[in-house]
Amino acid sequence: MKKFVQSAMVAIVMVASFNAKANDKIANDGKNDTVKVVKEEESSIPAIRLISKPDGSSSFEVGTIKCLQHLNTSTFWMNNSVEDWEKDTHKAPRRQYVVTLKGRIKFKVTDGSTFIVKPGTVLLAEDTSGKGHSWEMEDEDDNTWVRLYIPITEGKEDFFVPNK
Repeated sequence: MKKFVQSAMVAIVMVASFNAKANDKIANDGKNDTVKVVKEEESSIPAIRLISKPDGSSSFEVGTIKCLQHLNTSTFWMNNSVEDWEKDTHKAPRRQYVVTLKGRIKFKVTDGSTFIVKPGTVLLAEDTSGKGHSWEMEDEDDNTWVRLYIPITEGKEDFFVPNK
């Protein structure tokens, strides 16, 4: 377990570092050997937010979360098993980021619409009231979903930016 925790933390740091570096551009003005780093547009990570609607149904929005944004969290935990209640339609137990480290998960909301979460996409589970959502493993050969749960501090911003 210790090695898994260390591997997960290294993976998170590497992804954040890679995304930050991928959006830096090296520029040389041609006058000397000085190289300067020019920041292009802000980098971000794909995100999908589950939401509760006033009529009790659930829906989702597609968007992003800015890289290197300090999030309003204080703890996190990992899981690679599935509880029985998770197999049925359910609402999120709290507002939280769910970061998939391994697995492809197909989520379904009230109207039957679906989306896939895979490593590299952050899920914001914010459908804390109403009917909620359901999910199933996309890859039947490997039923392992390794994920981090990172609760959002009560009443604080989630930093989700919906696509236009």
